[in-house]
Parts: sequence; C-alpha cells; structure tokens
Amino acid sequence: MATTGRPRAMSGTIPSMESSAHEALKDNTIIVVLGASGDLAKKKTYPALFGLYRMGFLPRDVKIVGYARTKMDDAEYHKRITSYIKVADDDQEGKDKVEEFKRFSSYVSGGYEDAPSFANLNRTLEEIESKYQSKERNRLFYLALPPSVFIPVAQHLKEQCYSNDGKNRIIVEKPFGKDLDSCRVLLSSLKQHWTEDETFRIDHYLGKEMVKNILVLRFANTAINATWDKNSISNVQITFKEPFGTEGRGGYFDEFGIIRDILQNHLLQVLSILTMERPVSFSAEDIRDEKVKVLRAIPPIERNDTLLGQYVAANGKPGYLDDDTVPHNSVCPTYAATTLWIHNPRWEGVPFILKAGKALNEAKVEVRIQFKDVTQGIFKDISRNELVIRIQPSEAVYLKLNTKTPGLNTRAIPTEMDLTYKRRFTEIKIPEAYEALILDALRGDHSNFVRDDELDVAWKIFTPILHWIEGKNGPAPKPVPYPYGSRGPKELESFISKYGFKRTVPEYTWPIMNVSAL
Repeated sequence: MATTGRPRAMSGTIPSMESSAHEALKDNTIIVVLGASGDLAKKKTYPALFGLYRMGFLPRDVKIVGYARTKMDDAEYHKRITSYIKVADDDQEGKDKVEEFKRFSSYVSGGYEDAPSFANLNRTLEEIESKYQSKERNRLFYLALPPSVFIPVAQHLKEQCYSNDGKNRIIVEKPFGKDLDSCRVLLSSLKQHWTEDETFRIDHYLGKEMVKNILVLRFANTAINATWDKNSISNVQITFKEPFGTEGRGGYFDEFGIIRDILQNHLLQVLSILTMERPVSFSAEDIRDEKVKVLRAIPPIERNDTLLGQYVAANGKPGYLDDDTVPHNSVCPTYAATTLWIHNPRWEGVPFILKAGKALNEAKVEVRIQFKDVTQGIFKDISRNELVIRIQPSEAVYLKLNTKTPGLNTRAIPTEMDLTYKRRFTEIKIPEAYEALILDALRGDHSNFVRDDELDVAWKIFTPILHWIEGKNGPAPKPVPYPYGSRGPKELESFISKYGFKRTVPEYTWPIMNVSAL
C-alpha cells in the first residue's frame, strides 16, 4: 500500500492556518460582554461562550464580565445569560457545567457614554486581575451593542479599561455603517483608539462550517478547481430564505432593509470566498488580500440588475405593512435579488445573483453553481450540471450530474453525488458560527473577520443602489408584492432566466426517482 511518506496524523493539515501560539490568549484573560442584557448577547454570545467552555476551548481560569445599562443582581443576570443555553434533561454533566459557567460570570451595570461608568468597570476588572499569579493581563471586549454607541464605547474602553500588561482585543458586530460615508466615519473613529490588529469585525457567516469549507473545496480539489471559471460556469446564485416576517421588529428592519441586513455583508462575503484567486497561503492577510482584490473588480450594482419585493398578507399571516412598527407607506424591500458582475479574466461575463428574502416558503441558505450546456449534437434537452453548497440547514455539498437510466433504455437522466454531513460523518458536532469566531478572536486569527478595506469596497458596490431605493436620487422604486409563505415575487423566474439560469428537467425528483415513471 502506498504511503505519503509522513505520519498519518499530518495528512491534510494546513500549516499556514495554524495561528502563532504566542497570539493565543491562554491564561489571565477576562472576556467582557458589553450589551450583556440584550437579545444578541442572550441568544448568541453567551451560548457560544458556554459551548466553548464545555468543549475546553476557553482560556484557563477565564472570567466573564457582563456590562449593560440594565440594573440587575447576579441571580437575574445568571438567569438571563443561561436562558438560551440548551442542555438535555438527562444531561447531568451539562447542568453541572452551566453552574460552573455561572460561577465565573459576573455583572456590572453602567452607561455607554460616560467615563465614570467605565472607570467603575475597570475597577472590577482590576479586582479580578489582582488574584493573578503573573503580571500578564489579557482583555477581550465583545460589543453586542447597537452601532449608535460603538464609537463612545470603543473610546471609553481604550481610555479607561485598556490593559497595559497584556493583549487587548475588541469584537465589533455589524452593521458597520449604513452606506460608504457612514462606514468610513465609523472606521476612522474606531481607528483613533484601536489598531486593525486589535479589531475583530464579526460577520457570523464567515464562521459557518460550509462557508469555511469553500476554501478547502476549491483549492484542495483539482477536479473542482479546473472548472472554476467563465469557460465552464454559466451562472451562480447565492440564496438566503427565511420563513418568517419581521414579527413586530419591523421598525428596526425598516431602517436597514434586506440588502443591508443580508446581501451587502453575509452574501457578499460568501461571493468573495467563492470567486477569489488562490492565496499565497491560508494565513489571514493572504486570504483577505485576495478577497479585497476580487471585490474591487465588481462595479456598483445597476438598477436594471435588481428585483425588489415586499411581502403581503397570505396564508393567515400578516403583510409587512400590517406590522404596527412599520411606517404605513413604507417601500422598504423585504426581498431583493441583485446581479453582480466581476470584471477579471476568470469571471468576465458570469452573472452572480444574490437573493434574500423574508416570509418565504422555507429556511435555507445555499450556493448554486450552474455549469454551461454540454456541446450539442448527441443529447437533446439534457440538464446542466450544478454544484450546490447548502450552508444551512442540514449542511451538504452535492453535484447534480447526468447518468444513464438504469435498465435496457439508453437515456440520460439527472441525479446527484451527495455529501450530506449528518449522513457521512458520525459523532461530530458542527460548531455554531459564534463559537468558531470567538475562538478565532481568542487565538488572534483574523482570517474569518472583515478587514477595513474590505468593508470600504463592499459599500462602494451597494451604496448607489441603496441611495436609489431610499429615494435620494429621484423617486424611490416601489417593490413588487409577493404572498407570505411563497417562493418570492412571481417576477423572479424571468429575472434569473434572463441571466441564463435553466431549471433541471421536470422529470428530476429528489431524494428518490421512480424510473418506471420516466
């Protein structure tokens, strides 16, 4: 049997992805969660921190300090931070871990815009650190906060709570501004206090297992990489679908809209990883250099490459305008499909269709890469090959291809080579995106975080179309209606067809095909 000539344990490792050991926070570390009383902290940040603790990935003897305006005692704080932590009734070990988690988690109440509040927070941190055996003092600040207070909080943290005897890191949540100008103001304000190396801008899609897998799929497989360009690919769709509407949060949503909420960040990040050139290595800066390079080749989105929709009441569910928190005449889109073009030798002429919507028929995020038709002359009306990467739910990669019908007839039918994770891999827990990203920040690995120049070029692509939608350059466009629970606007089929997308032949059924019915 052939061998690789090296120990089996080394097979498949990626040395350039293994961050330097000296960057990791291993001891004497406090994690400060600002906005600890809010929904994001309760639903995402604290469950992720608990998940890392249970798996043994938090620094030794770590302490977690929550900070928010809300006044509450430790009992109320502990109840709130554990309310979304899932532990089975028969999991006694898990219940014990929750109790341990509470014991090293404490809370400080204070304002976001006054220095004395942060001085008080710092006194709490220094009291914890006074028990350390060595001089090292590491602090990781997680801003689970609305963007309106990013700048004063970042300033006060630097001036009042910055450790001079260790590493300091700050994690910032989206949205990073509302357009190019506001993003630049936010970036420059943060840079006055925190270096790029200390700043971790979170886009949780970069922490999702299947998004992280795209780099390996592309660059570790000659069979895939050889067809990854305009010569083989007809069109690419990146789709986000949610089966629920704004559900009383329409006032917040109306301020941002579906493009800012999903397309400009999450889906564009997926697109950049799909289309970037092979990096020199898998180190953070090499990956981010290539992402920026491909994004710079994308011009601003054109109006005629855009389809906007807004859901209306159907199937017993209210429409967007029926939400009392939404302005009664709002033209804010709850669905958007936009087509981007990349002007470089690899992708010239290939349409990249980004689609996202609320109140649709299912929950799904996927990438669908449709290849070109086979040469004509032998087959008639044959389906195109498609590579589908299902990001969520039920992570999977499958390749639609044509094969001969089983039996005595010679006819090509579409089927698939299917890698569904939960069937293929046993005894593995796919981490939550926030678990993966907080761990990256603790390790000092920036590769799955958004760099400042990346944000700048992303806003350049979307700002003109956003200003058009908001009526800043003439009358605002009116989104087309679509029923709650549908696949989206009825105009969608003709919209994607004009970019060359062809549906698989009607005879294709999944997961089982009845050959006798063909």
